[in-house]
Amino acid sequence: MAQTTDTARLRKLLKIYLVIQLFLAALLVYMAVHFQAGLNAEGKPQAFLWGAGMALVVQMLIFYPIKKFAGIEAKREIESSATGLSGEQMKSLRNRRMVGDLVRTAVFVFYAVFLLAMPGKKAVVWPVFLSFVLTFLTYFQCVSYSLKREIALKG
Repeated sequence: MAQTTDTARLRKLLKIYLVIQLFLAALLVYMAVHFQAGLNAEGKPQAFLWGAGMALVVQMLIFYPIKKFAGIEAKREIESSATGLSGEQMKSLRNRRMVGDLVRTAVFVFYAVFLLAMPGKKAVVWPVFLSFVLTFLTYFQCVSYSLKREIALKG
């Protein structure tokens, strides 16, 4: 591979990921308040904590695959920010980026279809929505961590 890496591009990407993470965290807080109020109004306040517990279990089960995928994505971003890449290397990185985009889109569509197909009961929708937001928040945090670690090693 090439000798130098364009860390300015990676730092811009980190800022974009930070904005996405802040948005997801704000969405999480807003929707938690919304669901908690709705579940209290339905007379099921225990369903809020049950849903949060279920989402936590799901996150613990899928954390390693998310972390592994995020590490691969961060490595690809670092490789693609290198200067002096050949055409074949750029094509390979572009193909890897397309596969990563496809996986992220598939996960998003899975959650979107799952949420839209769910019955309108807040006690059922809450853990699914929470898992959805936490999955993407975890992904962006893992990618950011991996990129920061690699940037520190390179520069």
